[in-house]
Amino acid sequence: MSRARIALTVVTVVALLAAALGGVAAWRGLFSEPSVPSAPDAQPASVTDVVTDLRAPWGLAFQPDGSALVTERDTARILTVQGNSARELTVVDEAEPSGEGGLLGIAVAPAGDWVYVYYTAADDNRIARFRPDQPNARETIFTGIPKAGNHNGGRIAFGPDGMLYAGIGDAGQRDAAQDRASLGGKILRLTPEGAPAPGNPFGATPVYSYGHRNVQGLAWDGSGAMFASEFGQNTYDELNRIEPGRNYGWPAAEGTSTDPAFTNPIATWRTADASPSGIAVGPDGKVWMACLRGERLYTIGTDGGGAQALLRGEHGRLRHVAAAPDGSMWVLTSNHDGRGSPAPGDDRILRLTV
Repeated sequence: MSRARIALTVVTVVALLAAALGGVAAWRGLFSEPSVPSAPDAQPASVTDVVTDLRAPWGLAFQPDGSALVTERDTARILTVQGNSARELTVVDEAEPSGEGGLLGIAVAPAGDWVYVYYTAADDNRIARFRPDQPNARETIFTGIPKAGNHNGGRIAFGPDGMLYAGIGDAGQRDAAQDRASLGGKILRLTPEGAPAPGNPFGATPVYSYGHRNVQGLAWDGSGAMFASEFGQNTYDELNRIEPGRNYGWPAAEGTSTDPAFTNPIATWRTADASPSGIAVGPDGKVWMACLRGERLYTIGTDGGGAQALLRGEHGRLRHVAAAPDGSMWVLTSNHDGRGSPAPGDDRILRLTV
């Protein structure tokens, strides 16, 4: 066989592989490394159980008195955690858990006067709120978020500007992420009452950024910079610095792109090493990122450098991480989510000191 024919054969085979794996983004992935191809292990000073025997906990938010609120995706329960005990606060009966949907994110308003929940209902994903002392008197403030068996997004958090941000998945409709008229594949910025927040980049719409596949982590550092974690498809998971009006590329780009129309992530991982969910900025000023498939917790600088791994393979799938008022970090395991291997005592909240 001639050299020309061999070269043509190789190119054809690689092109077919790229097409099978998802196009141009997968082609790049065959030949390039993520920005975090590996990370050295680091050890926290201590790891202890806060509570055990939970069922697929998903969201975690602290109240002004230091107690925590935790959602369970599949039972639709909200639990109050104080000390080392958890009690049921309420059940969100409107939630209809299925696949990756159910009772998802939770956030407490800065003044502590409202609690917000993101959940999958019969026809959509939606956001409701309630007073802490009236958990059964819920007020729906935002509806119409696309739902599916997966890619439901679900993380909500208050930013330093007092506005409510929501990470929205593409609900399996890839092209929706590039359509600014669709809610799918976006980060939304809302007033506490659920209206598009003033100053949003596209006028009277809640869309804050777009081109996302499935955002499941939102956090801000001390300077007010915003970060989001994002599930990739076959090749790269992402940590992005979020700026208003920016296009983060999905589905045309997965990971770093050469297209100037897209904003590149500050860090990327192979999907087997990460599959990131919740994030937080810790007292060390670094981004902490809980990983499901990767079964580890990363810390990484806000410039995308200096990544380290904690808890690698020690506690199974990790759903979320949050900075506690006492300076520790709390981590939710997710071994009862249908994709893990539960151990006795799972699921649990871990408390890490560093």
